Amino acid sequence: MSISTDTTDNYAIITIDDDKLGGLLAPDLKANFVQLGADGTRNVIVNLENARYCDSSGLSALLVGNRLCADVGGTFVLCCLNDMVMKLIQISQLESVLNITPTKQEAIDFIMMDEVGRELDNE
Repeated sequence: MSISTDTTDNYAIITIDDDKLGGLLAPDLKANFVQLGADGTRNVIVNLENARYCDSSGLSALLVGNRLCADVGGTFVLCCLNDMVMKLIQISQLESVLNITPTKQEAIDFIMMDEVGRELDNE
């Protein structure tokens, strides 16, 4: 499989190890999102540094991940997008729907800040 997952206490990082996020990889990615949710993970980072191409199936899989995280009060972040993938997101007018950061560390920081905000809201 061209997807690797690293899980911590607060989030999971899914790395797309293939240069194409499309029809062949999208079902596995969706299944990975579902499994993470079943395991109790509510915050997910998708590292797209290796993905040079994304089609509508790949974009659909990312939107599924975003929805699953939102449904459980979590945060979904894309990081390390190349220009082609970012253009697809912009053309699809999804840059205001998806959380996007330039680096993996910024994605981690984004999630940690959201976690702090949720904890403060619960006090």
